[in-house]
Amino acid sequence: MTEITRRGLGRVAAGGALNVAAAGALTAAAGAFPALAQGANPIRIGFSMSLSGGLAANGRSALLAQKIWAEDVNAKGGILGRQVQLVSYDDQSNPANVPSLYTKLIDVDKVDMVTSPYATAMIAPSMPVVMQRGMCYVSLFGAGVNEKLKYDRYFSINVTGDDIKGTYARGFLECTKMLPTPPKTISILAVDNDFAQRAAESVRTLSREYGLRIVYDRSYPPSTVDFTPTIRAIQAQRPDVIFFASYPPDSNGILRAVSELRVTAALFGGGMIGTQIAAVQAQLGPILNNLVTWDVYSPEPTMRFPGVVEFQEKYRARAPQEQTDVLGNYLQPYAYAQMQVVEQALNRVGKVDQAALTADMRANKFGTIVGEIEFSALGEWKKERNLFVQFQNITDGDLEKYKKPGTKVILYPPELKSGTLHTPYGAPA
Repeated sequence: MTEITRRGLGRVAAGGALNVAAAGALTAAAGAFPALAQGANPIRIGFSMSLSGGLAANGRSALLAQKIWAEDVNAKGGILGRQVQLVSYDDQSNPANVPSLYTKLIDVDKVDMVTSPYATAMIAPSMPVVMQRGMCYVSLFGAGVNEKLKYDRYFSINVTGDDIKGTYARGFLECTKMLPTPPKTISILAVDNDFAQRAAESVRTLSREYGLRIVYDRSYPPSTVDFTPTIRAIQAQRPDVIFFASYPPDSNGILRAVSELRVTAALFGGGMIGTQIAAVQAQLGPILNNLVTWDVYSPEPTMRFPGVVEFQEKYRARAPQEQTDVLGNYLQPYAYAQMQVVEQALNRVGKVDQAALTADMRANKFGTIVGEIEFSALGEWKKERNLFVQFQNITDGDLEKYKKPGTKVILYPPELKSGTLHTPYGAPA
């Protein structure tokens, strides 16, 4: 029996059947729930996670963070005198798999609590199952999932807050005030998916407030591979500010095209998902220099919340073996915080009661390794915290620099600001 099994971590499966290939190194934890040393029934927390497919890089790293949380909690005696057991299934990054997995978790496995998969596209299809069964639900990096549903037992671990349109791009546009010469024009390019379109709408809405005239505004299909013609079209407009809302591998393709065409701009970046991931940082190296983009975490002194350094030390020690993101500078601390919210609510309520847990989460704040969290009526963060960071002094793809302050400097929000803007993008490191 492995240490994972002894600590009560459950099965990793897909489609309701054990999937050894998808589970990889976690297959040792498969099988029936292990007997626990103290003889009490475990508190079982169930969820699906993308361990294969397009979202697997982030899914695997989120699962590692959650395993570390369970081990930390169980080493202290568990919750309410009971050990914690994680019951997870591989959803294979396929939204169509999610409803049946949550049906199995709740109706067959009879887990005590459910938490979400990673990402909006995977969370949304789980909602009808969770809502029908009245489960308290803590999600991970969903954007606007509960905006229309208004499920009162939903709580989101994501920095975007209730109003993406009104707040998401503000931090990026606040950086225009840091430029030596006030910019006059802006271009917008966004992938055609829900989150990116919300980001683009935010910058459109706020541009007038910041005195910016939009000179280019286009969307592109997710299947786009060659960005050279699009970048040439943007370049022809000579915008002072360039805003992208992109997903990997789009971000990679856009930045490579920008580098080849030697595009420069006073302020360049936006909502580029992918640049937060260690493998992308290693691949792009100096192409990232002076890029300003959305993020959620940076190892700057202003974000040294209690416990985050200790968590990252544990995570980084195990990441190579688990074959996942080696830095843990993105969603990983938030995956740990997701479980801290569950833990703190259970300890305050004193029992597994979905209604009582919901009431507790509505009424109280949570101290986590990503700072204090308080939920709004929709279950989003009451105070949004969209970070905008700038990559500075990047000369190569070595990742060691990303473990220290000064490489991914926080420019916004003011209370977390840790450095000053370097400009323009495209200047030598």
